[in-house]
Amino acid sequence: MKILHTVEYYHPSLGGAQEVVRQVSEFLAAHGHDITVATTRLNNRKNRIINGVKIEEFDISGNAVEGMQGEIDRYQRFLLEGKFDIMMNYAAQQWTMDAAFPILDRIPYKKVMVPCGFSNLFNPKYSVYFQNIPKAMKQYDQLIFHTSHYRDIDFAHKHGIDHYSLIPNGASQSEFSSPDLTFRQRNNIPNDVPMLLTVGSHTGMKGHQLVLEAFRQLQTKNGVLVIIGNMVESVNLWQCFLRPLLGTISKGKVHQAAQLILRTTFGGIGPGCIPDCKMRSSLINIAAKGQKRVILLDPPRKEVVAALHAADLFVFGSNIEYSPLVLFEAMAASTPFLSLACGNAAEIASWGGGGVIAPTIQKENGMAEGDPSEFAIAIDDLLQNGTERLNLAKTGHSAWLKQFTWEKIAPQYEKLYQEILL
Repeated sequence: MKILHTVEYYHPSLGGAQEVVRQVSEFLAAHGHDITVATTRLNNRKNRIINGVKIEEFDISGNAVEGMQGEIDRYQRFLLEGKFDIMMNYAAQQWTMDAAFPILDRIPYKKVMVPCGFSNLFNPKYSVYFQNIPKAMKQYDQLIFHTSHYRDIDFAHKHGIDHYSLIPNGASQSEFSSPDLTFRQRNNIPNDVPMLLTVGSHTGMKGHQLVLEAFRQLQTKNGVLVIIGNMVESVNLWQCFLRPLLGTISKGKVHQAAQLILRTTFGGIGPGCIPDCKMRSSLINIAAKGQKRVILLDPPRKEVVAALHAADLFVFGSNIEYSPLVLFEAMAASTPFLSLACGNAAEIASWGGGGVIAPTIQKENGMAEGDPSEFAIAIDDLLQNGTERLNLAKTGHSAWLKQFTWEKIAPQYEKLYQEILL
């Protein structure tokens, strides 16, 4: 098959959508299919063919509501003139899908849509967008959802759209099968010290404030919280969550390129940002008062996997998700998780038995929120119950191996594409 996948960002960019499309694309390429990914041009992308996947880059940004800028005409011509058998558009509210909507009826090959959650469904700015989107959804030959109950699939049901398939997300067996067990040693975390881990970009929506405040309130006096996330240039990381929790230390933004180390008293006032030696990635250590310590990292992917294996508990307080890969990755690493009921986290916990859902407030705007005190109690309960954590770890890992590896999930895309083309 000659297949086109479209996604706003793609490797080497990191993120959930990027990983899903990369895993599926590379599997299909390895199995003899001709795969092209249409995506945003990145300055740090050095090759136009990665692991057998051809990459077609476009200088475009935005979406249909916020406005799209760049090579939109060239992209639409590319879609119309491409000699593909099938196209999969991944994630609505992004230019790669939104720019395809006006020409769907003219695209001569089969089309698959993965809505990917409809994160702005409750945003008034997007009301007209979602009034029009049922028409677009009906023009696709098939839709794919990653969850059986969430705002996008519920929206489809509401509008009488039933030509869809359910394909879950997962984690790579090849990536998690040979763990690096030296993460604690590299980060000076003794084996007998409880280690909590959360992973998510510093956007202000990934629950870092909740996790930090809960960590502060823990009855467990000795522990390390590791926060892994890429620095987002447009986000003031300081205002996002450091300053409210650590007090007034200094003004200014913390950027990946700055490679600064921030040392302070946990919860108090410290000396500010101090230039440090060269680091492979941005690293911010918060030297904690007492025996608690928080480490912020923006490391290479292999270090993320090593951290997942090293943690005693993965904690996830994100405000908005779709089908978070990090929960599948925690199961792959045999690490139990505690999560808010964001996206389909509760469904993942039910499917895999690898984690616990903390008390969650579902806001009218679609956001999930948690109470730091309740989250802290849930963390303490799990840290104090090694037997429960072990059972969660074993159950989740077993379920992942059976159902949620990319090696088992990617073939479902191949089978679906083949059935559509019959």
